[in-house]
Amino acid sequence: MQILGIDIGGTGIKGAVVESATGKTNTDRYRLLTPQPSKPKAVCDVVNDVVKHFAWSGPVGCTFPGIVHHGVVFSAANVHRSWINANCEALLKDRTHGPVVVINDADAAGLAESKFGAGQGQEGLVIMLTLGTGIGSALLYHGELIPNAELGHLELRCKDAELRVSDRVRQEKHLSWKRYAKRLSKYMNRLEFLFSPDLFIIGGGASKYHEQFLPLLKVRTRVVPAQLLNEAGIVGAALAAERAVQQGARVE
Repeated sequence: MQILGIDIGGTGIKGAVVESATGKTNTDRYRLLTPQPSKPKAVCDVVNDVVKHFAWSGPVGCTFPGIVHHGVVFSAANVHRSWINANCEALLKDRTHGPVVVINDADAAGLAESKFGAGQGQEGLVIMLTLGTGIGSALLYHGELIPNAELGHLELRCKDAELRVSDRVRQEKHLSWKRYAKRLSKYMNRLEFLFSPDLFIIGGGASKYHEQFLPLLKVRTRVVPAQLLNEAGIVGAALAAERAVQQGARVE
């Protein structure tokens, strides 16, 4: 099935047509800047511009950088706070005049990595962490997504974990890879104690430098870098839309 996947980020909104059976994009990515301020109407207008660029009328999967529960946004760390309690799915359906499914951005990346990337064929519990401006996370058990696992907000030394171990913090504090790996190990040790995962997948901006810090981690669980990089959100969004269609959910 061909599905248009769109990835809404704090700085850019990008999309491509995805062949859901293979996870490959059938078109070049098309990217526009996220409007500032990133209020609902302005963001929906840009998403519609992406849809129009592809002259698309079929199912659309769309990521959102926050908690998404049945299409409704419950958090908005990197977009305007007016998104909170807005029905993102309904707003996008109204603006694009087509079928849309919305999923948390880290959940989308986790779905994509589980089916086509570093987690392919992995049994048991997989935890994907996206280390960027904050920490996104996805839990997958035998390939099934457990949505909206906001593990970046676990307390670590009296702070949200993402305020200590995100890639943004690493850069702002000019942490060496050794010091960063030490902080990240403590966070991942906490996750190991709580969840006993079978695999960690590390994505996000920091994953570009995985050779610098993954070998320094002191964790018992196997840790691998993400494979799909910038296409993970687009591919995962398309997979979420495909699943909704297959399950007979309303996406019109």
